[in-house]
Formats: sequence, C-alpha cells, structure tokens
Amino acid sequence: MSLTNRSLVTIDDLSDGEMEALFSLADEMADYPKNQTELCHGKIMASLFFEPSTRTRLSFEAGMLRLGGRVITTVDIGASSLAKGETIADMAKVVGSYADIIVIRHPWEGAARVVADYAGIPVINAGDGSHEHPTQTLCDLYTIRKQRRTIRNLRIALWGDLKHGRTVHSLIYALARFDATILFCPGPGLEMPEHVLRRLSSEYKGELKKCRNLNQELNSKLFPIDAVYLTPSSPHQLAMLPDINVGVELKAGVDALYVTRLQKERQAPTVGVQELKKGYPVVDKKLLKAKEFKKTLVMHPLPRVDELTHEMDADPRSMYFKQAAYGMPVRMALLALLLGAKEPTIPEEKDSFIRKTDYPVYHRDSGITCPNTNCVSNQETEVRYIKPEFKIVSRQPLTLRCIYCDHELHPQYVASSEWHQRKLENKKYHSADSHFAKKIKPENLIVFASKDEAKAQQFRPSSYVRQ
Repeated sequence: MSLTNRSLVTIDDLSDGEMEALFSLADEMADYPKNQTELCHGKIMASLFFEPSTRTRLSFEAGMLRLGGRVITTVDIGASSLAKGETIADMAKVVGSYADIIVIRHPWEGAARVVADYAGIPVINAGDGSHEHPTQTLCDLYTIRKQRRTIRNLRIALWGDLKHGRTVHSLIYALARFDATILFCPGPGLEMPEHVLRRLSSEYKGELKKCRNLNQELNSKLFPIDAVYLTPSSPHQLAMLPDINVGVELKAGVDALYVTRLQKERQAPTVGVQELKKGYPVVDKKLLKAKEFKKTLVMHPLPRVDELTHEMDADPRSMYFKQAAYGMPVRMALLALLLGAKEPTIPEEKDSFIRKTDYPVYHRDSGITCPNTNCVSNQETEVRYIKPEFKIVSRQPLTLRCIYCDHELHPQYVASSEWHQRKLENKKYHSADSHFAKKIKPENLIVFASKDEAKAQQFRPSSYVRQ
C-alpha cells in the first residue's frame, strides 16, 4: 500500500509494516545523505508552528531542505490571519494551495485533523495540544530499534506527566501494537487519562491492571507504579496476578525508561504548579543504580527541566540527544514517503495487536459537545465548519468518543429518530442505561445533554427515565 498523498494525524494512521518500512528508509537517509538531495526538488513544505518548538520544527525544515525541497513557515498565531478570526478550515484551504505538504503544531487538540480534512494535500501532525505527537513516537521507536535491534516484546516504563504529555499518548498505542509490557510511573496527580487507558484496554489484546495496591517495598525500592499494561504474550497465571507479574518484569530488567517533563503550560489554572513540582519524580544516577536498570535506555523527548539530572548526560544509557538527532532521518523518510518521492517495500504484516474496529459515528446536532474544553470542536463555535462528532464505542454504558481529541462522553438521555415517526405524541426520551434505550439502532440514535435539551426539542420523558 502506498503512503503517497496520505496524512499522519495519529500514530494509528500507519500500520506496523508501514512503520517498519519507514524505519528502513530512515536508515538509508542516515547512511547515504548525499543521495537524497534531489528527492523532493520543486516541492514546498508549509511549516505551521503555533506553539513553541525547537527540535520538531527544525528537524522537519532541515529535513525538507536536505531532500532538495523548500520551506515556507509561520511560527506565531498572532502573526497569522488566525489572529483576525480566520477559521482553521479556511487557513488549511489557502495554505494547501501554496504548498505540497503541511506540518502543523497547534495548541487545540484535533486541529491537525481539521487541517487534514480541508487542505487537500498531505498533513503531518507535529503535536496538537495534549492529544498526540505521532512523529515523536516514530523517533522514539526508531531510537529503540537502533539500540535494541527490535521494537517488539520489550518492557517500557513511562515516567512523569502522563496526563498532559502528548508524546506518551501516541507512544503507548504504538508500544501495545508491538507487544510491549508498559509500566506507568506518573507524578502525583499526573496519571494517564482514563479515556486513554480505556482505549488501550478496549482496542488492544493485552490486559491493563491498576497497581495501586502493589507491595510497598517494591514501590519504595524502585519507583511508584500506577498501572501496568500486560502484553498478550505474558503467561496467563502472571496476568491474573499483577503484583507478581510486575515483580517478575522488573527483575528481568526495564528495556527503556521514557521520561517526560511537567507540562506547566497545560495545567488547569486552579492547579498549583509549585505543589506538583515538589512531588515530581526525578531520574538520576542514584535511581539507576538498581540492577533492574543496568541496561535500561534512558529516553526523553526534550526539552528537560528538573526531572532528569545533567549528571546523566555522560551515562552511556542516556539516549535523549540521539533521539533528537534521529529526528532528522525519520522525518526525512516520512516527507519522502508522503510526497511520493519514495515507494516503500512494506514487509508482510504480522498479527497486529490493535483490534481494528469500525465504530458507528454519531454526528447529530442535538446539543452535546466534547467535554474537553481544549478540543478544536469547542473553538470557533460561531462557525459551522467543525461540528461535534463522536464514535459510539460502547452501549454498556453508552460511551461516545470525540473523533478529534479522543475524550469520552457518557450521555444520560437518548431517543430514537425512528420510533416517533414524526408524531409529537410519540416523541419520548429515555435514560441511556435503560434496556429500552439499548434497542435503538446507532443510525437512529439521538443523544441529549440534559432533560432540558430533550424538552427543547419537544421530547417528553418515557417511563424509562429515572426521576
């Protein structure tokens, strides 16, 4: 399958085989840089960075120049027409007429998807709020592959701000697909979002276990483990006993410790950043003296602040500067593939650990909105380009997942567009958890944010509504 003219908005836009092919091409880019200088001759990349960036922006721009292409750029919303009230959709259409490919970073979650929907050219998500950062995940996997010769069947610990770190949100989905055992080690109050964990448990074949009751001695000797994702290849008896399994996994060693900084810029105004900093875990040589970390790769997407000591820089286990350097060939390979300058040889797909699910989509204008205030669907509310849209991922309980940012909504009241047959006396709404409501076909489902919303649309409560 060709990658030409495709976009990369989330890490799931690439199959396992396509990632492997991209890494092989990245090796070629790194080993023979002089052979790549004409690949993208005559092509223009639009670099749209509406949040601060050093490594991602410069590696994309330098990569495009090394491929023989050219770059047009803007790095400030205040210096663009978005500051005048232009919609993201309109901006995407205009920039799409100037360039051959767009790389965008934006503070709104789901913004990259909107640009991909309207630009008419390939779009690469370089980070959208706290949602995803798929190209950083490609760099992370490539780093592991270079050092471990594989990205399968590894034990990876994710450390720090797992709540707001978009790099780890993309990374866990990719790791699960490559049969990893994942240890979650968050700072206090910075645990992985529940909607991310639910997606991990529902769409991948492994098992997610909360580990808050782990043996205190185990925690104090190493680090606090909040949860563990057990690979499908874990022995069944260990999967049933998460405390024992974590101990076994740690004794076998951790392949990589992925450290993230406290995302101060994404904390809610009511959150005391100084308090979070006091309890934030630090990686230093003292921690890594444990035998379990003897061969552990220490990784960080950068920039670092206080969570990773500078004494680690000289440690041969530290990989973060190599990660940054690998960003060049990885992003060069991605640009070449999406622009059709290279046609990859996709290796035969092995069994993928992601369960491909075609969820029905809910997009009625019935008053419900994404609960994430930073979702792109909650911005530009006076413009109807971007309408709230959700995947119906569960009926027990009714769960809608925003197509833009993956946050979940659990509506309380529903109705059917079929049953009332346009007769006012038949227009009734029901509690979403009633057995009657579960009979409603997805294509006929109407969801209400409240009883008042249902009444505003002339629906009356049925006997299946709790008073």
